[in-house]
Amino acid sequence: MTGSAPAASFTADDYRARMRRAAGAAADAGLAGLLVAPGPDLVWLTGYAPTADTERLTLLVLVPGRDPVLVVPTLEAPDAAKAVGAPALTLRDWTDGKDPYAATAALLDGTGRFGISDNAWAMHLLALQRTLPGTSYASLTEALPMLRAVKDTAELDLLAAAGAAADAAFEEIRKVRFGGRRESDVAADLADLLRRFGHSQVDFTIVASGPNGANPHHEVGDRVIEDGDMVVLDFGGLKDGYGSDTSRTVHVGEPTEEERRVHDLVREAQEAGFRAVRPGVACQEVDRAARAVIAGAGYGEYFIHRTGHGIGVTTHEPPYMIEGEEQPLVPGMCFSVEPGVYLPGRFGVRIEDIVTVTEEGGRRLNDTTRELVVVE
Repeated sequence: MTGSAPAASFTADDYRARMRRAAGAAADAGLAGLLVAPGPDLVWLTGYAPTADTERLTLLVLVPGRDPVLVVPTLEAPDAAKAVGAPALTLRDWTDGKDPYAATAALLDGTGRFGISDNAWAMHLLALQRTLPGTSYASLTEALPMLRAVKDTAELDLLAAAGAAADAAFEEIRKVRFGGRRESDVAADLADLLRRFGHSQVDFTIVASGPNGANPHHEVGDRVIEDGDMVVLDFGGLKDGYGSDTSRTVHVGEPTEEERRVHDLVREAQEAGFRAVRPGVACQEVDRAARAVIAGAGYGEYFIHRTGHGIGVTTHEPPYMIEGEEQPLVPGMCFSVEPGVYLPGRFGVRIEDIVTVTEEGGRRLNDTTRELVVVE
């Protein structure tokens, strides 16, 4: 993600505080610092989203006890200087023909271990290793998985607004005709609706009809939706720099008794996962709560993915609601709760809300009906 900057409600002081917090977290993790390439981490820390991610090195250097430095190509320095967070850091530009890795190396401990953003180019990392052979590196997801996990009030407001926009898109899409149209037609309608309600970036619009619904990440195709189809809708993107992601399952015409039963089961499991959310509970307990409902009804083998993922300046990020994740929930964390049942060759059902942890429990950021909606 390089094109969607966050909303203007953040100030240079907000970004200064984030960079200070990130450097402190690096020190606590035993790292000599953090190296942040263009992408969601750089946007979150500085408000800077380069218009193009090129082969020229751009790298934010955060070292505990030192001022932040953004190494940036000279031709892009004017844009970097306009970023909201620019007053909170020092720009160090380099011109074509000069060695940006030597300039960066001068800022680093030559024997240190550094966290580096997951989407940094391999050519840049390898060049730094050649320049400073005594250094070592760990991905930020590995080293500091919770760096962006706890949202402040302004971030929560932006996530709530993104969720409300996705809800508005669902309320409109349920009014359109499904039967006799291609999945791709309905997906295009969904994308248009997300943009109409304020999304600058549409990341996915899954429309999985009939047997395609048994594939959780079905790629929209030209299958014609038929009367009697269950249709899984999963859609989201970025509004003002923060993500939406919601799933609802609709039915073309009247469903069978079995289809209603499976949908009710998933709805019950989604409610159980939501009710498990409260401070101090391990992430895996949300997964266990939802999965126990589905397994107890004999459909456990058909729930084939984790119960949830974090969301923020990207639509998928830590924390993850999955068995084995013992990270305790903290107020301000935001993530999906999205159990599903997928019956191969027949149909699938998924219901998903974004949930934030509060001091008392959890709060949904999606409010559309979780009942089975019948469409034409």
